[in-house]
Amino acid sequence: MAARAAQRAFLIVLAGFLAGILPSHAAEGPAWEALARGAIVLFRHANAPGTGDPAGFRLGDCTTQRNLDQAGRDQARRIGEAFRSRGIAVGRVLASRWCRAQETAMLAFPGRAGSEPAFDSFFDEPGRRDMATAAARRILVGWQGPGTLFVATHQVNITALTGIVPRSGEGVVLRIENGEIRIIGRIQP
Repeated sequence: MAARAAQRAFLIVLAGFLAGILPSHAAEGPAWEALARGAIVLFRHANAPGTGDPAGFRLGDCTTQRNLDQAGRDQARRIGEAFRSRGIAVGRVLASRWCRAQETAMLAFPGRAGSEPAFDSFFDEPGRRDMATAAARRILVGWQGPGTLFVATHQVNITALTGIVPRSGEGVVLRIENGEIRIIGRIQP
């Protein structure tokens, strides 16, 4: 009898521990809840080893760019699956014209990605920061739905808009209130 009680106590403690570390769709926090209600999410493109772009970079020629590796492609698919498994309605999918952002959006939401220059990286052209950020901000503030707006972009763009430095494949969930960007939470890769 004592062994059975000890076993039961162990299982209760184990269940509590696992509930604290394993994801649960039932109690996920404000970021996923906001997305279910049609918020905006800025995702840094999935894993693409390196920093910036190689010499000779040409927009529209993926062979000249830093691209997703297999881990990044898998990560992008998991991003889309996370939305589908939660039943989150995605109203629009936008992506920077950089191949790594386009591929992230296309793998997450096949056939849905649209190019949006306002979300193009300005990492190698910091003088474009203010203009690009203002254009991106207009798109975000103007979002009316229906559904969630999903944007695949770059660290520099997300940081300029939110002050957050996201990891590859990380999302920053936003809501627009009185014309201002309000950060709701983050979705870890």
